[in-house]
Amino acid sequence: MAGDARFFRRAGPHSLATLAQAAGLDLADGPPDRLIQGVGPLQAAGAEEISFLDNRLYLPALRATQAGAVIVHPDHREAVPAGTAVLLSAKPYEAWARVATLFHPLPPAVAGVHPSAVVDPAARVDASAEIGPLAVIAAGAEIGPRCRVGAHAVIGEGVAIGEDCRIGPHATLSHAILGRRVYVYPGARIGQEGYGFAITDRGFLSVPQVGRVLLEDDVEVGANTTIDRGSLQDTVIGAGSRLDNLVQIGHNVRIGRACAIVAQVGIAGSAVIEDFVLIGGQAGLVGHIRVGAGAKIGAQAGVMSDIPARADYVGSPAQPARDTMRQIATLRRLAQSGRRHRDGKTD
Repeated sequence: MAGDARFFRRAGPHSLATLAQAAGLDLADGPPDRLIQGVGPLQAAGAEEISFLDNRLYLPALRATQAGAVIVHPDHREAVPAGTAVLLSAKPYEAWARVATLFHPLPPAVAGVHPSAVVDPAARVDASAEIGPLAVIAAGAEIGPRCRVGAHAVIGEGVAIGEDCRIGPHATLSHAILGRRVYVYPGARIGQEGYGFAITDRGFLSVPQVGRVLLEDDVEVGANTTIDRGSLQDTVIGAGSRLDNLVQIGHNVRIGRACAIVAQVGIAGSAVIEDFVLIGGQAGLVGHIRVGAGAKIGAQAGVMSDIPARADYVGSPAQPARDTMRQIATLRRLAQSGRRHRDGKTD
């Protein structure tokens, strides 16, 4: 059964009826009162576990599964083996997320302050919050209801953290305001000075960075990601956006709602990323540009100018994906033509 009990809190069992109701599923086949103990992959799930199919490439695994129940799109219902309960959804992966959460809910905060934590008397920590070992909560900081602050985390002066947030071990926050249900993974650095300086005849002259970082509701910040505070404006991460591990966000960057930014992306200062933008791993964006809503930027792209809404850009320098693919195809044809010419062949 997936989810080693040493590491993952487990709930249940749950009846098929309960699962269907919680995830908005249609129980097409199977007794409503049948109990399911846990979750598992199609290839290994047993008779007391539930699994799902979201990719047609795994249809052979679905046909051979021994899972007690599966979540599938109506188009794949006929591939489910006899004896396996069928729960139908037009969006199987979304339904799976809701079902898996029933079996593996987030652990609640254990109210209290660890004896080794350092909490300034001028900080305000809600009585329902959990403050872990050796954490530091500075003067004027506010920790909201049911928050969890991990071991060795540092919450700087004046930082405000809304309800139900999770701050991972060794994370540091300064000059930041967090909304509700924000998750900062271990080692993240939020609110440090941005990379701002004037170039003089004698070298570099640092410019004070007097902005903040605003993390809106339901934002996730991956492990070892860094978000610089603004210089004069605020750095803003919009509601529901997800930043992967090892992402760098420069000062004054404004990211819209529900954006997904994959590992090792770097976004330079004052760039504006509108809502629902997807940015692939290791892409780099120069400062002071705007990426339109719904745009997609491919992995390792080098973005040096504005990108229109709903556009699909790849390459370095980044350009529309169709143009890049056309250029690659042309280069291949030229290379093949040159090879044939070198070998003395003609078409």
